[in-house]
Amino acid sequence: MADEGAAAGARDARGLTYPFDRAPAPGDAVEVAPGVLWLRFALPFQLDHVNAYAVRDGDGWTLVDTGLRTPDTVAAWEAALAGPLEGRPITRLVCTHMHPDHIGLAGWLCERSGAPLWMSRLEYVSARMLAAEEAGDAPEDGAAFFRAAGWTEEQIARWRADYGGFGKGVAPMPRSYRRLSDGDVIGIGGDDWTVAVGSGHSPEHVCLWRRSDDVFLAGDQILPRISSNVSVWPTEPLADPLGDWMASLDRLRGLLPDGALILPAHGEPFHGAHARLEALKRGHETALKRLERTLRQPSRVIDGFSAVFGRAVGDGVLGMATGEAQAHLNYLERRGRARRTRDENGVDWWTAVEQDEETI
Repeated sequence: MADEGAAAGARDARGLTYPFDRAPAPGDAVEVAPGVLWLRFALPFQLDHVNAYAVRDGDGWTLVDTGLRTPDTVAAWEAALAGPLEGRPITRLVCTHMHPDHIGLAGWLCERSGAPLWMSRLEYVSARMLAAEEAGDAPEDGAAFFRAAGWTEEQIARWRADYGGFGKGVAPMPRSYRRLSDGDVIGIGGDDWTVAVGSGHSPEHVCLWRRSDDVFLAGDQILPRISSNVSVWPTEPLADPLGDWMASLDRLRGLLPDGALILPAHGEPFHGAHARLEALKRGHETALKRLERTLRQPSRVIDGFSAVFGRAVGDGVLGMATGEAQAHLNYLERRGRARRTRDENGVDWWTAVEQDEETI
């Protein structure tokens, strides 16, 4: 998040420029480009906010993302719809991806307004699947996944007790949607917006690019201050999301002009896309090198936390930390740089495959 009170247009040490000196309060909006309003909603987490955007669309608005389903977010939307959005109709709702802070109020907004939901297929289907799956008991496959990562039985028991968190933050999803695919061009307010899809943080994350003035609605694909979580989950334990994420960073680096205005889902709008994409990739490459050093001795997933994150990890983020460490290990395994062996207790032990010292 940009420093409070930073002067608009100030360049930070990483080469990013933030053109706006204040973030909108809940229920308020800031115009960040012609016809584009920036809104912000509170989150009850360490990451305490999520951004949404409204794009003028004729006599109404196209909305991008929704925030989490909470009474405060509903109240903030009611204030925004009546205030800066001037009571104008909602023509469509675009959700960049299926995480609860982005789709939490999709069902509520679509029902309230009659607007259709637009998403990529994998994001929509994944959201519906998770909402249905988490209505039941915690699956044994999940317990085995976390046990293999090195969790204690007490930690697994807490995971079982808390299972179903996805549905708690998401209103019932619309039962139909309109599909967005990479390369689609949609008209909003007389302008063409091109769909650019990324992967790794989520399966088929939608970004929108107005090429006429290089405004890029980035969701979680490019964040200015933090790196998006890239995790393996029990539903696909051998997945390689970090490989997908690195490929997406490279693709966006080749696609976007450096002067594009990046409108992220967390943090502040900024210029400096190339510097940020390169820094995100370097961060993962550094973590992989540290992890390979750790794997000179047999290690569990949880033993790799300090290598991947550069710090200790508390139980409050144990699931996400495990998923991200597992993603880095799966990445190394896919490329022949690490191997795993499961012991009689169902715990995986990882070791580095010997490489030349320069590569480690």
